[in-house]
Amino acid sequence: MIVGTCLLRLHLSEARSLKDKRQVVTSLMTRLRTRFGVSVAELDEQETWQLATLGVACVSASETVCRRLLDNLVAWTERAGPFEVLEASIEIR
Repeated sequence: MIVGTCLLRLHLSEARSLKDKRQVVTSLMTRLRTRFGVSVAELDEQETWQLATLGVACVSASETVCRRLLDNLVAWTERAGPFEVLEASIEIR
């Protein structure tokens, strides 16, 4: 069993409140789950208006499949919305 994880740090420059941030983050997490079939959670900076840290995980029998899925997820996220991806790190175990 291969487990792939991805840490995404996002900057939400248009967020003016925690409500604004939560709308964007909740929508993104739902779209990632639906589009890529991954598990997603907000890990850090829940009380910071313009920053978000998301953790993404996938499981596969193939390292190649995990790597490709997470690479595609990062590329899609970089184009997905009103935020900037500050950091994206992928680990395969």
